[in-house]
Amino acid sequence: MNYRTFVASQSILMTASSMVFPFYLLLIRNIGDSYSQFGLAYGLFALTAALTHPIIGRLSDKIGDRSLLLLYTWGMAGVMIIVPLIETISALYILQIIMGILGAVQKTTEKTALARQTAGQHTGQKIGNYHLWTSVWGAVAVMATGYLIDFLTIGSLFYIASFLYMISAVILMRSDYILKDQMKEKPVQP
Repeated sequence: MNYRTFVASQSILMTASSMVFPFYLLLIRNIGDSYSQFGLAYGLFALTAALTHPIIGRLSDKIGDRSLLLLYTWGMAGVMIIVPLIETISALYILQIIMGILGAVQKTTEKTALARQTAGQHTGQKIGNYHLWTSVWGAVAVMATGYLIDFLTIGSLFYIASFLYMISAVILMRSDYILKDQMKEKPVQP
């Protein structure tokens, strides 16, 4: 996975997550009976992510960033399909735990991948450009969703987000094939 592929994939997944986040919060609040259930649901996400970060960091060193980013993108694609079907608070709690794990995968692996992609070569500039593009796509998603929601159901937004996560995963998957093709064309010289 090269820097451009990484930025493209992350920009698309940032679009997906930014698009649904405001509506996901409404969904969480509407499923529970009280603000304490809302707080517990959100707290489960944050606590699970916190406890999972060190494990994900070690896994990133062992199995690589690309594998973990694929786990995240495919995992979130599946979660987005399930979200509109959630009706009980216990199902929401389970979903929050799953999303906490996946969130830790993304957040930790994003940083490890950035560190590996930029090692010693205009690091600040590359990280700045990375955040520029992921933030721009996130902002565009939030604004566009504000208009789209007038024509679509909230559930359909989650299905669109699932599709965007799938596109992000396919970009990551293709990056391996692209790199293998480049290696065949230009073998490494001793």
